[in-house]
Amino acid sequence: MDRCRVGLIGAGGVAQRHARVLAGFEDTELLGVTDVRPAAAAALAGMHGVRTFPDVDTLLAARPDAVYVCLPPFAHGPVEEAVVSAGVPMFVEKPVAVDLVTAERIADLVARRGLLTAVGHHWRYLSVVQQARDLLAGRTVRMVSGAWWDKVPPVEWWCRRDHSGGPVVEQAAHVLDLIRVLVGEATEVTAYGDGSPPPLDGADIDSVTAAALRFAGGAVGTLSTACVLGWKHRAGLEILADGLALALTEEGLQVCDADGERRLPADPETARVAVDRAFVDAVRGLDQDVRVPYAEALATHRLALALADSARTGRPVRLDVPATVALGGAGVTVDA
Repeated sequence: MDRCRVGLIGAGGVAQRHARVLAGFEDTELLGVTDVRPAAAAALAGMHGVRTFPDVDTLLAARPDAVYVCLPPFAHGPVEEAVVSAGVPMFVEKPVAVDLVTAERIADLVARRGLLTAVGHHWRYLSVVQQARDLLAGRTVRMVSGAWWDKVPPVEWWCRRDHSGGPVVEQAAHVLDLIRVLVGEATEVTAYGDGSPPPLDGADIDSVTAAALRFAGGAVGTLSTACVLGWKHRAGLEILADGLALALTEEGLQVCDADGERRLPADPETARVAVDRAFVDAVRGLDQDVRVPYAEALATHRLALALADSARTGRPVRLDVPATVALGGAGVTVDA
């Protein structure tokens, strides 16, 4: 395959970002865009001089080499089913769904088809993530603290629990994904929300959430989210290991150990390009550096939903995590 022809499903802000990146690759061609909002599809298509498609089926009929599914959480499911049925490699933006049933159904279809997939956890491609892993190697991780303190994004669906899942699912998924990479799998979580939604019509999410986590390796942790500010104030995690303290964000890694304190820079834009580059290379058969296929994203989504469920019910949630997380291998139970 000399060029990878990509179709875009969805024309919102994240689709615009991917389109901009993909248009910069010499070996990638934007085939076209479809969106339930024709004006949005036309606007994005016009930016890149490509055609619009009236629906997903007509886009798939044009035989793209790959598709990007860039939809709000509540809209996932039928689109992925159509793409998997067509056997087209699929990049899905996070979170992969608003619920667990949908995500597990799609994961099962993907596994049965053996389809190449990737999910947009671009933080995995930050250079400092591997540096953090190297620093943690051979040490006992004791504690982790994750946070995402931000504003309400300017989209009407975000403040509705049944549309976005709330900040834990829609925003903090990046932090939870790196917690899994650097600390391991959580076995139990307890979360509390304030029960006070943002002052917007139809809002029913918690404005702030605080949670405690217990991990299979013995570590403990916390996660806090907030959407009460007018800016992104904090998004990242801190890890405490024997003789080592790390603080990681999209902008860099702060290291404190016996050698003193130092900061290793990171470039979030480079990571956003890298996640697309890895997927296109995999589609073209050039390289295999997809770090978050759908099944791996499902494990992060399962953790996010466990936290959201605990905050909703006020009860601890246990995650049954086997030694090697496999598709469908981690179930969730809520304590009575």
